[in-house]
Amino acid sequence: MNYRPKLIEVALPLDAINMASAKEKLIHVGTPSNLHAWWARRPLAACRAVIFASLVDDPGADLPPLEARERRRELFKLIERLVQWEGGNTSEVLGEASAMISAGCRGGLPVIVDPFCGSGSIPLEALRLGLDALANDLNPIAVAISKALVEVPSVASRSTETTSLSRSKGDGLDHLG
Repeated sequence: MNYRPKLIEVALPLDAINMASAKEKLIHVGTPSNLHAWWARRPLAACRAVIFASLVDDPGADLPPLEARERRRELFKLIERLVQWEGGNTSEVLGEASAMISAGCRGGLPVIVDPFCGSGSIPLEALRLGLDALANDLNPIAVAISKALVEVPSVASRSTETTSLSRSKGDGLDHLG
């Protein structure tokens, strides 16, 4: 199997990601950051964009340069919609991103592993994009925050969109449940 460069290796709409991440920090109601003030919280917009761009093939491997540039613009537009707090939460945008990821992962969807998950931003966004996630942290407070961030909303809403965070062995999420 030939290696195919991923979008994150070639180009990203950094201005859009940075603006959405900065805007997210100013929203004080209705975001997971209201659950607990975590000292190193990763912006959810950046996590969504990085996970997506890490799993989607760059079109430059298959297309002539002009067509590849146009296809990249289309992917950038999707990322720009994906990183918006208001628009990035719709099932339409998340579904489109999930379909693009599935198309890029021909051997099956990968499991996203975050061995130092902290407040759980990466596992949460992986789950929202339809991926399985494994998360762990040595800090029991971080484990409790991650567990609450990922599991409580799905139980409270009885939603199937956010599934339970996969359990890990050792001092991970498994010792709380």
